[in-house]
Amino acid sequence: MQALLVFLAIAALSLLASSPALDPSRFPSLARLAAGGFLFLLFGVVLGPSVVGALSADDLGHLRPVMALGLGTAGVILGLNLEPRLLRLLPRPVYAAALAHSGTAFLFVALPLTAPLLLTSHPSLHAAVGAASLLGASASLSSGHFAVLAYRAGRMDRARGLGVALLTMLDDAVGLVVLAVALVLSAAPSAGEGLGLVCLAVLLGVLCGALLAFLTHAMKDPAELTTVTLGMVALVGGAAAYLRVSALLAGVACGATLALVGGRTVERVARALGRVERPVFLVLVFLVGCGVYTRDWAAWALVPGFVGLRFLGKVLGGRFAQRFASGVLELPPRVGYALIAQGGLALCLVAEYQFLVPGGLARRVLDVVVVGAVVNELLAGPAFRQVLAEPKPRMAPAAAVDDVEVAT
Repeated sequence: MQALLVFLAIAALSLLASSPALDPSRFPSLARLAAGGFLFLLFGVVLGPSVVGALSADDLGHLRPVMALGLGTAGVILGLNLEPRLLRLLPRPVYAAALAHSGTAFLFVALPLTAPLLLTSHPSLHAAVGAASLLGASASLSSGHFAVLAYRAGRMDRARGLGVALLTMLDDAVGLVVLAVALVLSAAPSAGEGLGLVCLAVLLGVLCGALLAFLTHAMKDPAELTTVTLGMVALVGGAAAYLRVSALLAGVACGATLALVGGRTVERVARALGRVERPVFLVLVFLVGCGVYTRDWAAWALVPGFVGLRFLGKVLGGRFAQRFASGVLELPPRVGYALIAQGGLALCLVAEYQFLVPGGLARRVLDVVVVGAVVNELLAGPAFRQVLAEPKPRMAPAAAVDDVEVAT
């Protein structure tokens, strides 16, 4: 009963934060924290088993179907964004630029942190590689919301803002692929069984996406379409949780299948899911925060390395991205500083990893990424001002000589 009351209270708060009742002009700080989801993340940490204990570890176990539902919904929305026509139109240098900045951050984090994971947790080698890969995958992800807000406010050129948003959208694929590899290595006793579980999740999503496209292609009533869509999304998450496969990957496969074969229905399904996206995301973030174990000092020791190495990787990766996308994609100078914000998909990756790979190592990965995401969000604002700052004009050599002569 206590868990149900806490859950209903958080669900009500998520609906409040998703409604116009929370006026940003009246409550700017509260609205900003709620918009990023970090207010609910902190609620989860405080009310979770390691601090106040309003929700016990058993309560969180009972709420796993809710988390699977949230991960499945997030996956379907991600899959719907994989617009085949847009992806075919993008030139190769854009993909190379996205891979450059996300891959650099991945290598900067995953390679150095493998040894500390091995020394502090003493797992098997393939489990340590899987955990370090998850840390790298979470580091590779970026959020483009600062760029979107900047060009909407007129502080950044629209083409540059969209260029940053496009890069951050493409790096989601890197994170999902690495999640699949990590699950292959760690979610089953052997890599072959792990590969089978990942393939089962993708097959489940493809079948549900095809069924959703079949059921909705002739629907005209918006209410009926919304009901069928939400029911199918619940089926994806519920079936994945029952089979103990990845709800996130199943959801992505479902959304991608619908985007590929759904035709005109895709836009209406996306609109229906958009109505529940925000409250579902906030509840999911709250549950992720509940899973943080604040007394793991080894995790706290890994956080500075995770944040610092990721920052360097993003800045250097941004330079590589500018070189690859030169002449094809409009990007702001020092684009790496615009990629510091981490986004919610990183939380989804580690939550899914902990759900399917129980144990201290997965929990440590979740702790590092959650704390790192909060720190990265705090760093993202000052870092983005480096992008908006106009570079100092360089003085031409001839003019400099003239000025010196006049002064003399």
